[in-house]
Amino acid sequence: MPTLHDATGPELTAAQLHDVLRLRIDVFVVEQKAAYPELDGRDLLPDTRHLWFEDAGEVVAYLRVLLDPGGVRRIGRVVTAAHARGAGLAARLMDAALTVPGEYVLDAQTYVQGFYARYGFVAEGPEYTDDDGIPHIRMRRFP
Repeated sequence: MPTLHDATGPELTAAQLHDVLRLRIDVFVVEQKAAYPELDGRDLLPDTRHLWFEDAGEVVAYLRVLLDPGGVRRIGRVVTAAHARGAGLAARLMDAALTVPGEYVLDAQTYVQGFYARYGFVAEGPEYTDDDGIPHIRMRRFP
């Protein structure tokens, strides 16, 4: 049974950060063939919140919540390992992330727009294609 973990940037151990980055790179860079700078300097900030599930010592699902200017929280890097998809782990991560009241934004791959709509996120602006050719849409959730 996967176990939920929750830590701020400074609370992450080197091993936890390594395992989280491995999953993010395995899915976003390797599986989705999106060569982009995964290390953006925000993971270890004190106001960055990391949420992830581990199963048998392996990180199988993850997301992070950043604090943007103006106090808006940004959900990003929502990812599930291929072998763990379909078990509802991303939904459980979203439930945990949204326990902090406030306004949230995210940039969703358009094929999962409906998933985020279940949490009250609404599309904001037109669909766009990122640098790797993946269609996205900005979405916002108001308090």
